[in-house]
Amino acid sequence: MKKMIIAFAVLAVALSGFIAIAKTVILHKKDGTTIRVPYAELDSITVYDYDDNPEANPESGARTFDVNGVIFKMIFVEGGTFEMGATDEQYDGYSPDSDEKPVHKVTLSDYYIGETEVSQALWYAVMGGRPSSNYSWSSSYGLGDNFPAYCISYDECQDFISKLNNLTGLTFRMPTEAEWEYAARGGNKSKHYIFSGSNIPDDVAWYDSNSNYTAHPVATKMPNELGIYDMSGNVYEWCSDWYGTYPSDPQTNPTGPSTGSIRVFRGGYWYYLAANCRVAYRSNCSPDYHDDGLGLRLAL
Repeated sequence: MKKMIIAFAVLAVALSGFIAIAKTVILHKKDGTTIRVPYAELDSITVYDYDDNPEANPESGARTFDVNGVIFKMIFVEGGTFEMGATDEQYDGYSPDSDEKPVHKVTLSDYYIGETEVSQALWYAVMGGRPSSNYSWSSSYGLGDNFPAYCISYDECQDFISKLNNLTGLTFRMPTEAEWEYAARGGNKSKHYIFSGSNIPDDVAWYDSNSNYTAHPVATKMPNELGIYDMSGNVYEWCSDWYGTYPSDPQTNPTGPSTGSIRVFRGGYWYYLAANCRVAYRSNCSPDYHDDGLGLRLAL
C-alpha cells in the first residue's frame, strides 16, 4: 500500500480559479481510475491511501473506470470451484438442453467482470459511433446511453476491446464461458438459483413475458449475489470460447475448444422465454453474426 500526500495549501492555490464552477477535486490513481473528493471535505483530508495493484486488494469488491467521461464498474469475482452445467436446480420446471451436460467441476482463478453489460454510452466513448449492422440501435429495441449496446458481432467486440485497451493501457477481454457462468451463479456466494440472482425470472430478467419486446436500461432489475446485473435476460452476451461439447473431467481455467466455427453467447434476452435466461443455458452463432438481442460484458 502506497500513500499519496496532498499538500492542501498548494492545491487550494491551483484550484482557486475553479471552485466557483466545480464541486469536486478529481484525483487520478496510477491504475487509471479516479477519485472525486468534494471541496467541502478537503480541509478534513490529509492522506489518501490507494493501492497500485487493486487485484491484490479484492476486499474493495470493484474497480471503477472513466473512459472519455463514461464511468463503468468491474466487480471482483473471487476464484473457486463450482459445478458447471445442468445442475439439479436447472430442472425445477425446466428441461435443460443436452449441451448443458455433463455437469463437470471447474476451478477458476480470481478475475473481474462487468457490473453491467457494455452500455451504448461506453460503446460510443470507445468507438465513436454505432456498430456496423444496418439495423443497429433503434427506439424500437432500446435507444439511449444506459441501454445495453447490441447488434454487435463477436468480431466487432474484439475491435471494441482492442480500442478500449489502447485507451486505458489495460487488458480488458471477453469472459470465458466458465467465468461467465460462475459469475452468473454468484461465484462463491452462490445460493444456487435457477437464474442469476433469483428463482423468479421477473426479479432479475427482462424476457418475453415482461419486456414489451424491447431491451431496457441496464441495472433496472435486482443484482445477483455478487452485485452483478442483467446476467439473465435483457441481451445475450458473447463469451470468448469456441462452442463445443462439455468435457466430463474436472477443468481448471478452461477456455473452450482450441478451434471451431461458432462462438458461445450466454444469458438469454428480452425476446425469448425465461428458460433461455437460466444460468446454465448455452447459445452459439458465427463470429460475424449481429442480432438486436446480442451484446457484450467485459472481463479483466
